[in-house]
Amino acid sequence: MSEEILRAQGLQKSFGGLRAIDALDFVVNQGKIKSIIGPNGAGKTTLFNLVTGMISPSAGNFFFKGKILNGLKPHVISSLGISRTFQNIELFDNMSVLENVMIGRHSRTGSGIFQSGLRLPDMRKEERETWEKARFELQFMGLVSKADIMANSLPLGEQRLLEIARALATEPILLLLDEPAAGLNTRETENLSSTILKIRERGITIMLVEHDMSLVMEISDEVLVLNYGKKIAEGLPREIQKKPEVIAAYLGEESENA
Repeated sequence: MSEEILRAQGLQKSFGGLRAIDALDFVVNQGKIKSIIGPNGAGKTTLFNLVTGMISPSAGNFFFKGKILNGLKPHVISSLGISRTFQNIELFDNMSVLENVMIGRHSRTGSGIFQSGLRLPDMRKEERETWEKARFELQFMGLVSKADIMANSLPLGEQRLLEIARALATEPILLLLDEPAAGLNTRETENLSSTILKIRERGITIMLVEHDMSLVMEISDEVLVLNYGKKIAEGLPREIQKKPEVIAAYLGEESENA
């Protein structure tokens, strides 16, 4: 039986009178791919923002490896081993591909202003390790040949891979991917699918928000279905796609993105 890595308990998030997440309970197990699906406005991205500390829950708790996450800043949560990508790609356009990934190492570096200014040995060693780790992740994502070009010159599919490479550079235990297949063509989506499976093979647990149901059903170990912030189904992919309440949610009227 897999070890529990993340638990949401009685989770709620309200924006004014709108309850975006409502009495949500779920568990993510070590080494699994857990997909979060639901129509627009279901609360999926809100959930990712809660996990990563970008917003705070109105009620309820998150536990990561038994440690409560409530009230922790995003950089602290990142240092614990949780990293993410974004629905809208968030890259540093004025930096190279390599530099974008090196930025991801920030939470794993310890040199302060004093060491950096004097170029002390520990700082030079840290810089070298950061460079090597960034190159490794670019190699893993198939982007190492483009390390020195500007990030904004990459096509959309490769920009999404670059964002994943930057997230991997933080050495996550849990990786949150927010609609990584958005805007990709069939070939790029197939490449992404195999990449996500390779990431899991590295022992990294994955939470995936995605609208591409073929991708979700192909690679997920478990699927959690949200609608208006509530859990309406949870289980194996083959079970989820047959549930009447899931079919009704997807055929029902869609609201704005959460």
